[in-house]
Amino acid sequence: MEDVSFIEWCLNNLNYWTITLLMAIESSFIPFPSEVVVPPAAYKAYHGELNIWLVILFSTLGAEVGALVNYYLAKYLGRPIIYSFAESRVGRMCLLSAKKMEQAEAFFNKHGVISTFIGRLVPAVRQLISIPAGLARMNMPKFLIFTALGALTWNSILAMLGYVAGRALPREEFDAFINEKSHAIGMVFVAIFVLIVAYLVYQGFKKK
Repeated sequence: MEDVSFIEWCLNNLNYWTITLLMAIESSFIPFPSEVVVPPAAYKAYHGELNIWLVILFSTLGAEVGALVNYYLAKYLGRPIIYSFAESRVGRMCLLSAKKMEQAEAFFNKHGVISTFIGRLVPAVRQLISIPAGLARMNMPKFLIFTALGALTWNSILAMLGYVAGRALPREEFDAFINEKSHAIGMVFVAIFVLIVAYLVYQGFKKK
């Protein structure tokens, strides 16, 4: 019910500033779903209250800002403090844990810089992938480019979902539609990611 009421709030109050702010929060270590921001903004765009291209632009800009927060916190605080925070009470309130940090770091170490693009499309990894990038002191131009491309891809799909819903659904049915379809989209991206990894592993064995 909380998500539904928040979607209703978005439909009433979203503008380019709040889109940027909320997406920056979503892209940081604070647990917050982009699925309840971008689709409602795109829904408003269909009805002429916002511009769809600016919705995508500012949501991607916000995601980039949030990713930079994670990157620099990890870079300057270092691994011991980051892991200690993840295991703290506040960290657990943010749905963090040392295990999740280890998984994100292993993901980054295995796939390299491209992980900051792929990771933006994978639920549960999207918000955390910037942390191992910061710990590894990834090249900043590459980090910005791959993060922006991943965020742009994800936000474009969510915006398309909300825009199509604007044409097909009355407002009272929109919140339930977003809650249902955004989860399905996340599962599709998980499946795509598994296929990509399987292909890369197959190519590696083939070369050997």
